Amino acid sequence: MQYFVIVVFVLFIHFIGTFSLLLFLFSNLDKVLFFKKLKQLIVFTFSTSSSNASIPYTLEVVQKNYGVDKSYSAFSIPLGATINMDGTAIMQGCATYFLASYYGINLEFNDYLTVILTATIASIGTAGIPSAGIVMLSIILEQIGIPLEGIALLLGVDRLLDMMRTSVNVSGDTCITCIVANSENLINQEIYNSPND
Repeated sequence: MQYFVIVVFVLFIHFIGTFSLLLFLFSNLDKVLFFKKLKQLIVFTFSTSSSNASIPYTLEVVQKNYGVDKSYSAFSIPLGATINMDGTAIMQGCATYFLASYYGINLEFNDYLTVILTATIASIGTAGIPSAGIVMLSIILEQIGIPLEGIALLLGVDRLLDMMRTSVNVSGDTCITCIVANSENLINQEIYNSPND
């Protein structure tokens, strides 16, 4: 239960905190509107648990609700669905720490660096399909010396966590797409600033 609560908490902090900070630092886009317009996309990605299956709908939302130019979004959204798996990296880091604690393994500073590096690389290589992150977790656990059998402890709650981290992953794709499109004048401000979602 602690594992589940911690992962949900960190995903929420990342979703609200990191995306708000990125929008604040790198664009002049309205943060409240950004999050309001994400509602339908989050519901869709929550139900599919797949970044790849969400690509067509994400493209539609980014173009119609945020006003991002089609030529740019057609490149950035599929790329983000492939390599931007921040929610997955968060889960893998939390799962590694949880399992190390469960097995009584003390992690040193270099172990934490290994987890960060391996989780980042593994999340980039993770397929955008349901529960792929839990499979890739075995790479990280093996690097640290945590028994792979520990993954069985996580499977009971992974389906729900997978739905949440997919929503975070796709929201991250949308956030970065809007920021870069805004910096390149490839976003229609009138559409972005309209209250309709």
